[in-house]
Amino acid sequence: MKTELGLAGTVVLITGGVRGVGRGIADVFLAHGARVVVCARREAPTEAEFAACDVRDETQVAALVEGIVERHGRLDVVVNNAGGAPYVSAAEASPRLHEKIVQLNLLAPLLVAQHANAVMQRQDSGGSIVMISSVSGTRPSPGTAAYGAAKAGLDNLTASLAVEWAPKVRVNALDVGMVRTEQAHLHYGSEAAVEAVGKTVPLRRLAEPAEIGHCAAFLASGLASYVSGATLRVHGGGEVPAFLAAADVNHREDS
Repeated sequence: MKTELGLAGTVVLITGGVRGVGRGIADVFLAHGARVVVCARREAPTEAEFAACDVRDETQVAALVEGIVERHGRLDVVVNNAGGAPYVSAAEASPRLHEKIVQLNLLAPLLVAQHANAVMQRQDSGGSIVMISSVSGTRPSPGTAAYGAAKAGLDNLTASLAVEWAPKVRVNALDVGMVRTEQAHLHYGSEAAVEAVGKTVPLRRLAEPAEIGHCAAFLASGLASYVSGATLRVHGGGEVPAFLAAADVNHREDS
């Protein structure tokens, strides 16, 4: 049974909302009756309203937010989901690549949040901003070092903005673990590898995109009205410490 979150009729912007985790988030907000706008650099099939935008470009972000307010009269929720990074060792990655990764995963969410906050501060009901961060910001991130560092910055940014923009705007984050998306094979390999990776998680599987959406919807809703500056870990219990597999004491049979 779907929990009523009071999101019906709210105007929601989800960056990078046309595929993967972003699409899962958009589908959840749509199911709750929200008016959802998704943006990406290139259009893709979606049931939500689409707007083309490179969230790294201030002119485009300003036009995006202004357009939403012109069409819908308000902006209640922003989910900063756009992000990502290719796998490359820090020693081999160019300074330009590192710069682009930090720009997309840290500076772009700040830029979108700034423009959204300017609107929300003028609204009687204020607004809510949810940052889609990553467990890579809280643990070593080999192969995606700049990405992990940017996500760590995003967690800290969340806490700072929550203080600066209170009481009108709540700002929270989700530290997301591994998710089964249509591009999971690019990260983990074959279906067998995806299944094997899932078994390293205490819940014994990868998350589904909608499960991230449910958490984002909760943080955006009135049920989380006293939650701000928080980072919720959505990672299925995290990772089992590697030393446990190597140790030869205190072992038990898996059920």
